[in-house]
Amino acid sequence: MADFVMCARAVRSGKFVSEPGASLYLEVPDGSDGLPAAPVPLPEHKVRRDVWIKRLRQASVWGQDSRIPTKDRGDVLVFIHGYNNDQAVVMRRHRQLQRDLRSVGYLGAIVSFDWPSADMPLNYLEDRHDAKETALHLMRDGIYWLAKEQTPDCTINVHLLGHSTGAFVIREAFDDADDALLAQLSWIISQVLFISGDVSAASMSADNPTSEAIYRHCVRFTNYSNRYDSVLKLSNAKRVGMSPRVGRDGLPLDVPAKAVNVDCSAYFERLSSDPALRQADQQAEIGTFDHSWQIGNLAFTRDLFETLKGDLDRSVVPTRVAEGGSLFLKG
Repeated sequence: MADFVMCARAVRSGKFVSEPGASLYLEVPDGSDGLPAAPVPLPEHKVRRDVWIKRLRQASVWGQDSRIPTKDRGDVLVFIHGYNNDQAVVMRRHRQLQRDLRSVGYLGAIVSFDWPSADMPLNYLEDRHDAKETALHLMRDGIYWLAKEQTPDCTINVHLLGHSTGAFVIREAFDDADDALLAQLSWIISQVLFISGDVSAASMSADNPTSEAIYRHCVRFTNYSNRYDSVLKLSNAKRVGMSPRVGRDGLPLDVPAKAVNVDCSAYFERLSSDPALRQADQQAEIGTFDHSWQIGNLAFTRDLFETLKGDLDRSVVPTRVAEGGSLFLKG
C-alpha cells in the first residue's frame, strides 16, 4: 500500500527541492517491496488529483459510527511537519505515526503535507517564510477537496496534526482560507492538534485575529505542551527574540471552550529520566528528543487516538489526569 503525500515543493531536474512549488498529489511506495530503505517522494509518484482523492477516500472509510449508526465513517489525519525536515525525515515520521496509530486501533488514512523546509539547522527564518507562502496550498488544494467528499451516507472526518512549524502552517492556512476563496464556503475540520507548536502562546487567544479562524472552523482544538522542550526555549540561538511558544508554555487562559491544553511536562520528565519507562513507551526517536518525542511514543499515541475518535469528554480520556482545571498526560 502506498503512502499518501501532498507535496508543495518545487521540482528541479526531476527531484523535489526546498522551494515552494505547485501542489502535487503523490502515492509513495511504502517500502514493503523489500527495498533496503523506504522510498522518499519523487515527482514520478504523482497521480491525478481525482484519482488520489478517490483512493484516499476508500482508504479512510472503516465502518459505521456508533453515534450515527445509519452512516459510514471515515477518518483522514493530515500531518504537517516542522522546519529543518528533509523528505527522508518527513517520511520516517509519516510512517512511524502510521505504525503508532495502527497499533492502538486507528483504521483511517494518514496524509503528510510536505511543504518545502530545508535540511539546514540555521534555515529557520527562510523555512518560516516558505511555510507561510505554502500554507494556502494546504487549504485550497487539500482540505477544500477532502471536505467535498462528504456524502449523505458517509461522514469523513478530517483532522490536522501540526508538529513544530507545522502548527504555524496550520494557523496561517486557516487565516488565509478565510481571507481567500474559502471564505464563503461551509467547511469544518474535526480535530486540530498541535505538538511542540512553534507559534506564540499569545496568538492563540480567543480574540486574536490570527487564530480566530482555527477556532471557528474546527470541532475541537488540542494543544500538547512540554516545558522541557529545548528547541522552543527563548534562548535558542535560531529563535532569538521570539515570544513564548504554545508548545512550551501552553495555551493562554482566554481560549474558547472548544480549546484544551494537555500538559506533557511531568510525563516527559519521567520519560527522559527513567530508562525502563523510555524502553516501554518509546518505540522510536526521530530528531531532537524533547521536541519530537511524541511520534514513536505510546502514551501520546493513545491520547491522540482517543482525541481523534471524539467519543469521550476531554476530562475523562484515560491517558489524562485532570487537576485544578488543567489536564496532564499521565501515560
